[in-house]
Amino acid sequence: MSGLQELNEMPKAGIELNPQAQGLRRGVLSPVEVLAQSISTIAPSTSPTLTVPLVFALAGEGTALAYGCATAVMFLVALSVALFARESASPGSLYAYVHKALPPVFGAVTAWALFFAYVMIAASCVGGFVNYAQVLLGAHLPAPVWALLVCVLAVVLAARDVKLSARVMLWTEAISVLLILVVVVLTLWHYGARLDVAQLDLHAMSAEKVRLGVVLAMFSFVGFESATTLGAEARNPLRTIPRAVILSAVLAGAFFLLCVYGEALGFRLAGQNLGESTAPFRLLATRAGIGSVGVVIDLCVLVAMFSAVLGCVMASSRVLMLMAQSGLVDARLGRTHARHQSPVAASLLAGVLVCVPAVLLLLQGVRGADLYGYMGTLAVFGFLTVYFLSAIALAVYLRRHGRLRLAQSALVLVVMLAMLAALAGTLYPVPGGAYRFLPYVYLAYLVVGALWFALRKPASPCSVSE
Repeated sequence: MSGLQELNEMPKAGIELNPQAQGLRRGVLSPVEVLAQSISTIAPSTSPTLTVPLVFALAGEGTALAYGCATAVMFLVALSVALFARESASPGSLYAYVHKALPPVFGAVTAWALFFAYVMIAASCVGGFVNYAQVLLGAHLPAPVWALLVCVLAVVLAARDVKLSARVMLWTEAISVLLILVVVVLTLWHYGARLDVAQLDLHAMSAEKVRLGVVLAMFSFVGFESATTLGAEARNPLRTIPRAVILSAVLAGAFFLLCVYGEALGFRLAGQNLGESTAPFRLLATRAGIGSVGVVIDLCVLVAMFSAVLGCVMASSRVLMLMAQSGLVDARLGRTHARHQSPVAASLLAGVLVCVPAVLLLLQGVRGADLYGYMGTLAVFGFLTVYFLSAIALAVYLRRHGRLRLAQSALVLVVMLAMLAALAGTLYPVPGGAYRFLPYVYLAYLVVGALWFALRKPASPCSVSE
């Protein structure tokens, strides 16, 4: 039986616990709004403008192949996450899934890693926001002030209304993606219907460079599972959330592949190096005869960066809330606002943890673009840890319930190997500059989290089943 068939036929089981005890609004988000949570955390409009040039600098004409491999890997990860999401819905997302199947210490590591990943993605997007704000709007405000403003606004929206936040994220990303697609399609039209043979010539590509490109391309997808943090706030969560997880990975992959193909073709025929571009869609839009659209896209990416910060603050606050309700952190962080029914304290702390490192690094003279890279790299370590442990937990859970078949075993094995390979790609070759120290920062964080777990007696994370 295929993974998709298993997803549709898997019985609806889960940890039975009154979802109202979590203090969140039940069933308020439509399937589109749930999908918006994952899409906004991925922030697909930012990858063609920031990440694709970085991947091209590594993989060259193998960039499309790198993104194709990354799409395939993340689709398999999405399948494994969706199989669990079909079982139960919890604001702790993958933390709750791992806690159900593995010893408590692995659940705690997953919780700390997931919270860390969302916070670092948010801080990374703060760096991206600052970078674009200074390029487009000038140096009217210092970089730390821009960072503080975007964090405060994200916390206010995340703490006030989950529906309002979801709609803001949905529309900002939709407009940005639509404009980028317009430029890509017009670029392909401008150069005529032709097959770009250079991007298909495997003999001209370096296997080592493509491998490194795949690792970086996976950064474009991280956060696709954030719909699972909504839990019972989604309508029919055991159906809506797994579909949103799979659909977000598939749509993002298709979008990235189309953008990579168009960007690589457009820059080569224009005699420019995509790997050195800081605003690729300005050049493409100008070549397509719609130069003003390039500036509009840059403005939309600026807004999309804020949308990503908002999505990550929402996701991290809900993970933190469940960590509090299960005893991993102070219980006061597990409370929700009586009127807004949102985790205000958790949202505030998440926003502070996003803002403080971003502001401190900016005060030290770190550029917004470098902040984007540093924090994003740290986030990748967290997500790789979470995806790896959740794959193991899925196999254990299915075997415990007598439903582990060959297809699921193969899926779990491939996901585990892919995560290990991606981790190896971040460690070797040893990166230069500050990047060489980031793995040790993450390792120290996990050690502190494990020691904290040893000093407390956490309960089981709560979830809801239909």
